[in-house]
Order: sequence, then structure tokens, then C-alpha cells
Amino acid sequence: MTTGVLSGASDGKGVDALMKTVRAGRAAEVPALLEALDAAARLEALGQLKSLRSEVRTWNWNRWEETDRVRRALYVAGAGCHTGAAAAASWLGGRDLLSPRGGGGVLALRVLLDRTPAWRADVAHRLAARPAVAEDSYGLIRGLVEGSGAAVPATDGYVLGWARHITNGRLLENLRADPQTPVLVAHALSMQEAPDPLNWSVESGAATHWPSALAALTEEGVLDRAELVDLCVSRLLRGGRQRDLRLPLALLQLVPPTAEERRDRIADWIGMTADSTSPVAGYAQKILSGPALEGALPGGAFAEMTAGVLFRTEKKLLRAQLSLVNKVLARIPALSVEVLPVVADAFGHDDTEIQGRALQVVARHLKSVDDGTRCDLAEAASSLLGPAHRPAAEGVFGSRVGKRELPPYEEILPPVPEPLFLPGPQGSLEELIEDLLVQQRRSSDAMEFERALDGLVRHAHLDREGLAERIREAFADAYWQPTGAAAGHADLDYFRHGPRGMDAILAALAGRVKRERLEAGRNQSVPMTSCVHGAMEVTQATRIWEIAHLIGGGKLPLLLATPTRHTGGIDPLDLVRRLKEYADAGLEPAPVDLGHALLRVRRQDTSAGQAAEEAEALGSEAGKRLAAWLRSGSPLQATVRFHPRTEKGSGRWWLVDRILVEMAKSPEFRKEFPKTLHWLGGGLLPNARRCYHWEQVPERWATLLPADRELLAACLLSSMASGVEGDAARDVTGPLTLLAQGEGQVGRAVALVLAFGLGCRDADDRLRAVDALLVLAARGDLDARQVGRDLAWLLAERSMKPNRLADAARTAAATGAYETVWTILSEALPKLLEAEQPVRGLGELLAVAADCVERCGATGQLAGLERHASARGTSQLVTQSRRLRNALRQGTDQGATETS
Repeated sequence: MTTGVLSGASDGKGVDALMKTVRAGRAAEVPALLEALDAAARLEALGQLKSLRSEVRTWNWNRWEETDRVRRALYVAGAGCHTGAAAAASWLGGRDLLSPRGGGGVLALRVLLDRTPAWRADVAHRLAARPAVAEDSYGLIRGLVEGSGAAVPATDGYVLGWARHITNGRLLENLRADPQTPVLVAHALSMQEAPDPLNWSVESGAATHWPSALAALTEEGVLDRAELVDLCVSRLLRGGRQRDLRLPLALLQLVPPTAEERRDRIADWIGMTADSTSPVAGYAQKILSGPALEGALPGGAFAEMTAGVLFRTEKKLLRAQLSLVNKVLARIPALSVEVLPVVADAFGHDDTEIQGRALQVVARHLKSVDDGTRCDLAEAASSLLGPAHRPAAEGVFGSRVGKRELPPYEEILPPVPEPLFLPGPQGSLEELIEDLLVQQRRSSDAMEFERALDGLVRHAHLDREGLAERIREAFADAYWQPTGAAAGHADLDYFRHGPRGMDAILAALAGRVKRERLEAGRNQSVPMTSCVHGAMEVTQATRIWEIAHLIGGGKLPLLLATPTRHTGGIDPLDLVRRLKEYADAGLEPAPVDLGHALLRVRRQDTSAGQAAEEAEALGSEAGKRLAAWLRSGSPLQATVRFHPRTEKGSGRWWLVDRILVEMAKSPEFRKEFPKTLHWLGGGLLPNARRCYHWEQVPERWATLLPADRELLAACLLSSMASGVEGDAARDVTGPLTLLAQGEGQVGRAVALVLAFGLGCRDADDRLRAVDALLVLAARGDLDARQVGRDLAWLLAERSMKPNRLADAARTAAATGAYETVWTILSEALPKLLEAEQPVRGLGELLAVAADCVERCGATGQLAGLERHASARGTSQLVTQSRRLRNALRQGTDQGATETS
């Protein structure tokens, strides 16, 4: 293929001048120097450019400014020296050459404009096909394509770059003037993840509002209206995140389908009402309302649409659909035979309001169906409707609604989780290295981390130098490794801010950690003014520093504190066996490692007594300490207190600011354990202030105290509270899963973290709290009444939103744990019912409570309930109060009947 490279001087001076310029990072001078080189000289220069590129990769980060300049110059020079399209595209697509500050693309384009149109188009399409490169190389790709006669490279990366480039205050003018707009808009509308610029502005009047601009272009004829509608509908049908559907939905609202297009796509609209996000489903519902009311929607299609919508959970959509059904059947009674049986399926909906609305619709149009259909509807009402609507159903269907026979209630709780045991020690050295490399690429869970730690210690004990050599090879590009020019920076202290997970151990094996850093790290203590999270971090960091200091020195054959179970717990007999290995080798355990092991050993295990005797028989000091610890019961305790809520803005406003956790003072514990653990024995001042750890709640924190759930819960309280109020944190309830499956007593602190978890702002956090609650209930460890009492004051003082608790309670009850949920709510509700001003959302909580009572047959009275149940009106609070009161009375009457 002809490349169009100009002929010129081929002596070495031109190449030398080019290389000197590139090494100096003067990219702007490169195009002129390339013009003077012929093909042979460029080939000679290319070899030197590749060598320089390899050298630059080894430069230390301290030379980042120089690196950036040289890479930009390399980028331009390499583009001009390559003759093959594939090789040129590979060079231009190198991520290491793309400058974060840009600028190289314009210069690269200058040195490529002499190439043939076909060659430029080939390079452009190769670059556009590389997702990681195309967005940042948009300007270069566009310059190569223009004038070549080639098709527009419509790829995700190219469209992302185009959208970012064209989105500004002149968006409409830019789109109108760009000949590539029709092709690229079509591709943008088909992308699974919408380009961010297309969603930057959500206000229709804004100058950067893409839907308004595209609608204007459609009206002008720049974009084909029918094609645009087709693209938007197809994208909505594929589904996805709401942010990715925002553009096509807004476009359809600004460029509405014609009546014919609505009729032709009835199946598509019906599919959206059933499966799409709420905004899309609501739009499709409105689209179908017109044809349905006009009689243009066949009965089967309308029934299918109704079934899909009534299967959803969004009350707004369900109410709208039942209202539409009522209007359609009033106009076209003949459809009742097909549609009413579908409406009857809503008799079994979780929400009693929807049940009632469905029954009203059926009652109004019952006269339009035959006797057989009436019997079917009556049977559905008899089997599906709850007690609250059975009197109304009897008024509609008469004697056809028989008495609902329910089996005796049985609480359904999840099976108690089986313990998961960690695999044995790491196998070969190669397996260990591979595991370590995987953990460097992604976040490992706590147990993967622990197993890798133990593997490092065991292999280092057998052959420290062999392990160190493999680490140097496998982690040659690690930030703490001396490579290339970085070898001159051996004085850098990479770990002055902490061990960075496992990196300090790897670097210590490779000889890249200062001795004074190791000494300082393993001897650090927790300041009295620290928060509990800071204390937990220092404790775990000190253990890493101790390992880094001792690894491979003959004093650490294995780690005592490696868990045997996924909760972080260690079986007592396993710890005895490990101590025996130390005793047989004549070695004393490392203090922090032994301290962690004692905190993790399962003191309530059935083998604890036998393990204590065997540990004492070892005759070692560590064996005696283990025996005494196993017999000590619950040596660690914490007290939880709260500052009362004061006026807003006073500094004691947020819940997380008002929690005081005070560790019980234990001089004996502080005498026996290393100083990094003294905070657990009363070495912290109780304080009620925020800490910077509130946004991060690592799962590994739960593995520090797997045998002391109450103490662990006290340590996690402020983190859990941060997920409840205001601009709440997310992902705070991760440790609750391990806490629920752990060991040790359960008290007020555990009840509190569950209460906080059930009221978290984030739905996933609430779900994890529900799982933990059910596991504790299944194990017989849940104090449901205490959880309810804690929820009562949280709700009463407005620290928690009732609708969030209602969502969590509904989720828990739906698993079959109605009695457990009712026990919690029966303690939480009286304080709210007796309040002078009811909290917003109380009716939703009462609905969940009523459902639980109807299912489990609970009896009794709730203080304050009668006042709301006797009030006038049809608000949810009044309606659900009556329903709960009647359900409790019915349970009481039924119990009295059974007793008599």
C-alpha cells in the first residue's frame, strides 16, 4: 500500500535530531523534523523510538512531568514513522502514550495527512473499534475520517468522545452543523449505557438539553422522525438502568408516536408496562390508555396489560391501572369476562389497599359477566382476600364466599447457617503467588486475606530467600519495587501511613521496608482519644507489622490467629494444636498474633473444656493463657449510652454524634494482652463525636471479635447509625452477616445495630439487616422485644423514617416470620400511637403490623390504637388502625372460642 511518505534526507543527523527532540519532550517540533526524513530514516528512527518507549515505562513517578512530555512527543513521532495501518493504529492506541492533558492528537494528524485516504480510514476505524482508546482519540479519528470518503466510525468509544466534544451551550447549532449527527445519534440511542453528556442536563429549557435539541432537529427534518421513534422504542424495550433510559423516554415525550405507530406497537407497550422501570412503565401505560378507552385495544391485549401491571409493586401504577380498567369496562362492558378474572388476581396482593380497590372494580362490573365467571371471581375472593375485606366480599358475592379455612400458623425461619470451614494451609509456592496476584487485582474477602497471610508465613519459614525471589519477580512493577530509574529512590518510605493491606509484608520480604518503620509499626498503641474504628484499624495494622517484622526469621512457623471458620472464629482444639507446634519447636508465639488468636477462639464451643485441659497440659505460658481464657466466660464488656437530642444545630443533633461506647475497665486483660489491644480493656475515652471511618465499614472488622458479638456490635454502632439519618452512608451493614453467625452473648448493642440496620436509608443495607435478624431468630438469639423498644425511641425522636422500617419489616414478614415481626412492631408502635402528632408514614407501619396479626393470629391490645381506629376519615392511618384493631379482636375472639 502506498503511504505517501515524503522523500528527504536519510543521513543519521536527521534521526539524531528527531530523537533528541523527542527525548526533550518537544512534541510541537516533531512534525517539521519528520518532513525531512525519507522512509529508510523513519524506519531507523522507529527502532529507537520503541526503545525509548520501553525505557520511559520504567521511569519513577517522581518524573511524571518529564514522562508526560516525552510520551506526547513519542506519540507523534511514532505515528509518522509507521507505514502499516495496523502498526500505526497499535502505536496510536497505546494507553501509555496517550497524554492525560491531550494535545498529541492534533500533531499526530498533521504527520498523517499525507497518507492515502484508504490508509487514513483504515487507521481511524481500527482506533474507533478500541473502547479504551476511541473516546480520548476522538479528534484524531475524526480528522483521519474526514476527507477520506469512509463511513462514520459509529462505535461506543467514538460516540462518547463526540458527545463530550459537542455538548456545550451551542448544542443545537453544533448538532445541526455536524454531518455525522444522524449516524451518531442513532448509535447513541442504541447504546446499553448512555453517554454521560446526554444526561448532564435534565431541564428541558437548558441549552445543553439533548432531548430538546434532537426534537428540534427532528422537526427541521435533519433527523428522520420515524427512525427516531423506532430507535427510542427499541431502546426502552431492552431495559436497563433508569439513567440509560432517560434520553429515549424524554425524546418520545417530545416527539410522540402517531396514532398508527401506537397501534402498530401495542405488544411493545404492553411489554414495557410489565417489565420496564417505573417511569417507562408509566409512559407505556398512558400510551395504551387512549386505544383502550377508544375500543382499539383487543380484550386479550388489555387483559394481558392489566395482568402485567397488577403484578408490579408500585402503588401508583396499580392504582392507575385499576382506575383505567374501571373506565374501560364502563364504556365496553363486553370486555369484563376477559378482564375481571385478571383483576381478581390482585385480591392476593400484599397491599390491602390494592385488594380493596380490586374488589371495588369487580363489584361495579360483576353484572356484565356470566354466572360461571361470577363463581370463579367468588372463589378467588374467598381464597385470596384477607380478613379486612372479607365482609365487603360477602356483600358482593353473598354465600358464595365461604369461610376461609387456614392451617394452624407456623413460623417460618431460615435454616440455621451451617459453618463454613476454611481450607487447609496454602499448597505450593506457585499457588500462593497466583493467589496473591489475584488479590492485588481485586478486593479479597477477609478469609482469602487470612489464608494468604498464613501461606506467606509458612512458606517464608521453609525458604525465605526462595519466597523473596519469587515475590520480586511476580511483583516487579509494584510501586515499592526498585525498577529502572526508580532504583535511585531507595530512601522512599512507602508505608509511613500504614501497611496498605498485605503490601508491607511483601515489601519486607523483598527488603523494601525500613527497619525503623517495622519497629514503629509493631510497637504502636491506640491513643485514648481514638474512636473505636481507629482502634480496630490500628489493631489490625499492628498485626501486619508484626508479621512483616518476624516473617522468615525462624520465629514464626505459622500464624495462630488464622481463622478456621468463615466468621473469623477459631475452634479451640485447632488453636491448641498450633500452640503445640510452637512448644515442640521451642518457640514463643508472637504477642499480637497470640492476642488476636485468643480474641477469635470460640469460648462457647462444646470442645472448650477439653481444649482448656489440653492447653494447660502443654506446660507453656501460652498454653496456660489459653486455658485461663477459655474458662473466663465473658471477660470483655461495653456500655452504650446516648446524649439526648437537643435543638437542631447544637452539635448534638445527629444520631451518630450522640452515641457513647465505653469499654469496661479490665486491668487483668491489659496486663495479659499487648498494648495495641488495651483499648478493649477500657483504654479508650468514651466520646460521642464523628470519626472519618463512618463511610467505610470493612467486613474484616467483624472478624476481630467473632466470639464476642455484643462487644463487636458496640464497636459497630456509630457506623450503623451513620446509615440512618440525613445524608446517610451506604454499605454499612456488611458486618451484620458475620455478627449474626458469630458467637457470644447477645444484648442491647446487638439489638441496637439491628434496629439501625432496619432503618437504613439504603435498601441493600436494610436487606442485609433483615437477613441478620432472621438468622439470629433462627438460632434463638434474637431479643425481638428489645429491638422493638429501640426502634420505638428512634422513630419517636424522628431519627428514623417509618417508611424505611416498614419496607424492612414487610420484607422480613414475607419470608414467613410474621410472629417475629409482630413481636418487634408490638413494642415499637405504642409510643408512636400515643404521640400527640403522629409521625408521617405510621399508616404504612400499621399495615405491615395488621398483615402480621392476620397471618399469625396474634391477640391483645396496643396502647393508643383505639384513638386512631375510632377517628373519622379514610386516611391510611385511620384505615390501617381499624384493620389492626379488628385483627387483634378477631384473634382474641378465636382464641376464646378455641378455649371454650
